[in-house]
Amino acid sequence: MIRYALVCIEGHGFEGWFRSSADFDSQEARGLLACTHCGSPHVRKALMAPRVVTREDARPVVAMAEPPATEGAGAEPPARGLDNRPPELVAALRELKSRITEHAEDVGKRFPEEARRIHYGEAPARGIFGAASADDVRGLRDEGIEVLPLPVLPDERN
Repeated sequence: MIRYALVCIEGHGFEGWFRSSADFDSQEARGLLACTHCGSPHVRKALMAPRVVTREDARPVVAMAEPPATEGAGAEPPARGLDNRPPELVAALRELKSRITEHAEDVGKRFPEEARRIHYGEAPARGIFGAASADDVRGLRDEGIEVLPLPVLPDERN
């Protein structure tokens, strides 16, 4: 069974269990998915931390990458509206990022290489975070290695 974090078009988050990725895709294509909160049929997978275990006693890998830098000198990152979000949400994101970085190893620019080593069992399974370009992230995802961006907080953009 696979557990997916799901979100509807209205922003309601919930989870669903599926026999396989293909089972989710089939149900989505047939319009069988609906939000548990509002009933909206517009449901998609939400970002979630992957669990990669290479042996029974291994810890899961939470592979996080900083969002890719915007091209061009002085260019502004894409607007995400985070500065207009409620202070409670910003505080929750700050706590989430703090917990991730506190319990994972910062591998810096070696992130793509280290994520691959962990994925292929060449390095011990552990939580890591660091920097990766958009091309690196696409390459990792093409290999089946899930990566997620750490939230960029308003005070980090200054």
